Amino acid sequence: RCGIYAKVNALVEEGVIEALYRASAAGVPIRLLVRGMCALRVGVPGVSDNIEVRSIVGQFLEHSRVYRFENDGDASIYLGSADLMPRNLFRRIETLFPIVSPGMREHVDEILEWFWRDTRKAKVMQPDGTYQLRTTNDPPFDVQAEFIAEAQRQRKKKLALRENA
Repeated sequence: RCGIYAKVNALVEEGVIEALYRASAAGVPIRLLVRGMCALRVGVPGVSDNIEVRSIVGQFLEHSRVYRFENDGDASIYLGSADLMPRNLFRRIETLFPIVSPGMREHVDEILEWFWRDTRKAKVMQPDGTYQLRTTNDPPFDVQAEFIAEAQRQRKKKLALRENA
């Protein structure tokens, strides 16, 4: 198994886009969750056949940047501050760090899957660059509502632990 999954707010840097096109042309499946500007185009034969771009704009302004690279089943996950824009990559000091704890890697993978499962606000990029609401027969799932529910579950769990201490 191999693949690239990136969650960013913007993807407009030409060198990064060209590298993603090369990876797609080599057969690497690529999932991109780009909240805002995206200069990459999907569905270009022989260039971006293996790339899917989705965007989710909801109640919360998403600022997390996550990069997941998998090669032969070995996944590396990085969190960072930079969007894939020239100003962030060439004119600012940004940071990117690996997630090394197995438990944290599992948690980040779960979060990425939650984003990819969204059926409420996820829009899918079309070859002409427009976006259409994701249509699926999957059960309804709202990633941001799930984050709220998870925070409430964790809070109740902490309160219960305090009461039993």
